[in-house]
Amino acid sequence: MARPCTNAIKPCSLVVALCLFWLQRHMASCSVLPRTRARNARVVHRKPMLGAKQYSNCSLYVGTWVLDDTYPMYQSSQCPIIDPQFNCQAFGRPDSDYLKYRWKPLNCELPRFNGLDFLVRMRGKTVMFVGDSLGRNQWQSLVCMISAAAPKTPVQRISGDPLSTFKFLDYGVSVSFYRAPYLVDIDSVQGKRVLKLEDISRNADAWRAADVLSFNTGHWWDVMEAGGRYYEDMDRLVALGTGLRTWANWVDANVDRARTRVFFQGVSPTHYNPSEWSTGSMATVSKNCYGETVPTSSTTYPGTFPEQMKVISAAIKGMQTPVNLLDITMLSALRKDGHPSIYSGDLSPEQKANPDHSADCSHWCLPGLPDTWNQLFYTSLLF
Repeated sequence: MARPCTNAIKPCSLVVALCLFWLQRHMASCSVLPRTRARNARVVHRKPMLGAKQYSNCSLYVGTWVLDDTYPMYQSSQCPIIDPQFNCQAFGRPDSDYLKYRWKPLNCELPRFNGLDFLVRMRGKTVMFVGDSLGRNQWQSLVCMISAAAPKTPVQRISGDPLSTFKFLDYGVSVSFYRAPYLVDIDSVQGKRVLKLEDISRNADAWRAADVLSFNTGHWWDVMEAGGRYYEDMDRLVALGTGLRTWANWVDANVDRARTRVFFQGVSPTHYNPSEWSTGSMATVSKNCYGETVPTSSTTYPGTFPEQMKVISAAIKGMQTPVNLLDITMLSALRKDGHPSIYSGDLSPEQKANPDHSADCSHWCLPGLPDTWNQLFYTSLLF
């Protein structure tokens, strides 16, 4: 008959102790492992508002404009940075419905821009817009949107040319604009601006430290220089392609892909020709965007699609660095109502009295369309 284990029989006690020890370790590992996996899953898949699967299936740039009384997200009188050129409400624009349109993508909802969320998640980082006055338009919009959400946060504004910066001091977040209309360097030769299509070093040195870079170009090209020769009649698309290859080579050689996110803004359309959005018996308000108060209802591109977009897309496709294209061209083309027109502090009374020749149908009012560009930027950057 087997003898029971007692304190006097040490081998039997040792066996029991070892069995209990193994059982406790086994149970602990079984209970800890699921919690560890769950915690890791929350970290990997933590994408507020738009999860990875939902975002990947969302056609951000295909959709419609809908009226939304919760817009705009800020008032121009409360924003410290809007240029007179973009401040339509301050300079007499009589209508306001253009402020209330929200972009509705075809198969998802955009997360509403949250300025405090932006500051918290971008703490200690620098966002830099690089490009022409449309880039400045977007830069000022983003500063206004963040400022409206954090009105008591101390700020510092540093104005300069080519670099201007707005800092949100409590969060260490800097939002900058670097004026480089053509991205490549510019020289002055016999009183003319000359684009150095194969040289970008003078401008690009200032871009290296940014954590997020958003570029734009495509407008207002001038005399070109390539291969040591000057071209006044060089095909603008050929010149743009050459300049963008110079830019792309610099990005591939100098941007740390593990640290810096790179964006490129699609071409912002103009509205100077009413025949592009008025057909049949539809009456035109004026000879340009003046007097337009509602978006275009068309589901196709009104007018001729900017050929610059083909050049930009080709340059991005040939790069080693991942570049997020903010493809705002089509959705912006529908907003013939969003331009400053004559409601700009840059125009004299005589110019305002002659909208057929003076209306600005290239830039955009603030608040206005660039706020949507930044909502898309926010979505692509953080979700």
